[in-house]
Amino acid sequence: MNIETDNIKIVTTTLNDFENVISLFQKAMELQGKNGYKVWKEIDKIGLKKDIENNLQYKIVENENVLCIFSVQFSDPLIWGKREKGDAIYLHRIVVNSEFKGQKQFEKVLNWTKQFALYKNLKFVRMDTWADNEKIIEYYKTFGFKFLENYKTSNEPELPIQNRNLEVALLELKLDK
Repeated sequence: MNIETDNIKIVTTTLNDFENVISLFQKAMELQGKNGYKVWKEIDKIGLKKDIENNLQYKIVENENVLCIFSVQFSDPLIWGKREKGDAIYLHRIVVNSEFKGQKQFEKVLNWTKQFALYKNLKFVRMDTWADNEKIIEYYKTFGFKFLENYKTSNEPELPIQNRNLEVALLELKLDK
């Protein structure tokens, strides 16, 4: 679902965006590492291409600048297990362009995601993040997410490379209809 407002648009990325997507990931990983946060060890380029080809990756664009990219899923049984019932949209791989940090990109992502989820008659927005990054967990809680539990991901080849063998915090936002 593409959305346009006066200033921004949220649209699917295309394969023409791929090099920029990789660059945004690399810059974000470098910045987070310099700031002492955990970062992904590598980028699953095959998985990212798959997200793009399946129209599951989006970008926030303002005046031709890509402010942020993110992926969604409509099923995530490898991480969410018994909670997976087809009633949620899952946010993954949210990367903010460092030139536009501090401009509430996550709020834009979440507002779009909630609209999309309600349009699809889904009950939850779910996401996972580093289990030992209390600061980011608390940040997501300010948007209404509830911490459910910590979970160790498997090494399944179906998981993107950067999501294997991680301790993650499972977060859930129940939507009001």
